Amino acid sequence: MTRSTRCNARSLGTALLSTLLLSTLVLIQSAQAQTISVLYTFQGTPDGAQVYGNLAGDRAGNSYGVTTQGGAFDKGTIFKIDSAGTETILHNFNGDDGSPGYSGLTRDAENNLYGVTLGGGAFGLGTVFKIDSVGNFQTLHSFSGAPDDGSTPYSPIVIRDSAGNLYGTTTNGGTNDLGTVFKLDPAGNLTVLHSFSGTDGSLPTSGLIQDSQGNLYGTAEDGGAFDRGTVFKIDADGNITILHSFTDSEGAGPTTGLTSDAQGNFYGTTVGGGTFGNGTVYKLDPAGTLTVMHSFNASTEGIEPFGRLAQDNAGNLWGTTETEGPLSHGALYKLDMSGHITVYGFPDPAMGAFPFGGMIRDDQGNLYGGTTGGGIGVGTVYKISF
Repeated sequence: MTRSTRCNARSLGTALLSTLLLSTLVLIQSAQAQTISVLYTFQGTPDGAQVYGNLAGDRAGNSYGVTTQGGAFDKGTIFKIDSAGTETILHNFNGDDGSPGYSGLTRDAENNLYGVTLGGGAFGLGTVFKIDSVGNFQTLHSFSGAPDDGSTPYSPIVIRDSAGNLYGTTTNGGTNDLGTVFKLDPAGNLTVLHSFSGTDGSLPTSGLIQDSQGNLYGTAEDGGAFDRGTVFKIDADGNITILHSFTDSEGAGPTTGLTSDAQGNFYGTTVGGGTFGNGTVYKLDPAGTLTVMHSFNASTEGIEPFGRLAQDNAGNLWGTTETEGPLSHGALYKLDMSGHITVYGFPDPAMGAFPFGGMIRDDQGNLYGGTTGGGIGVGTVYKISF
């Protein structure tokens, strides 16, 4: 199923689900104290529909995100939701300024937000944008698809360094039309740091993370030694190192961006492969040794773990499976360092369904995420309180 077909299927399927609004999500297989509540239920028009990317948060407890549909022009929105659940629309996309796909947002210290769109812009191939806290929107770059540019950034986020440079990936474009890693400076000049060739990966759908030395780390969904995807490192000069090429038993299709810990380990997910062919959670240590921490079982845990993992204060990893699971419309899960998984289902679709993106944490350790379905059929924003 293609990504566009998946979007349409979620929209049609969830529209048939219950519209009964509950206030708290029942936890499946858990007796612990976490409480999951709905912060906001989308209506489609005029407030937006379907949250595919990660949220961004600020110290005041506000959550920011992107919807792929709905809004004034039915092209998606950029929204803010405060801690009381009140939504403010910061921007309505019209297509010329971008057409959102799977984008989340990155916030800077001045509360400006940055993101990418999958389509739209001057060439119809996606954009990088900036929006300030009161809704002033600016297109920073329109992708052209040229060898020295890129196109169709599926990446859920761009990242920003202390000098104001933005970094991200495109799934197409570049020298071989297999995707790029790019840098966009504060003056709007784009540099392709790397064009993928296939042997080093292709179709980089994840975002990037950066270490204190300026090295970038990410994943490519396809390519590599076994054509099942790669984990890569790119230094400041654009030199690429393949840290791992996946095999089917380890997982296939690492679409998720990496999460790192203080010991230099990386954690991520794949959408295929593993014991059941439904994807895995893996750990990659600094020596390059990959360990499969968990293989997903479709009926009890769900499939398609697209969202980036979040880590809580105890070191547990939290993630989402978009579809299947114990109640057939996706699930949230917690994975401890021993590989034990706890699955949290959406017992009523009014709470949310099909959680595509991952979760973010606030200063108190609470987790936040969005869904592509549930509510009245077009998605919700939820909070996990500890």
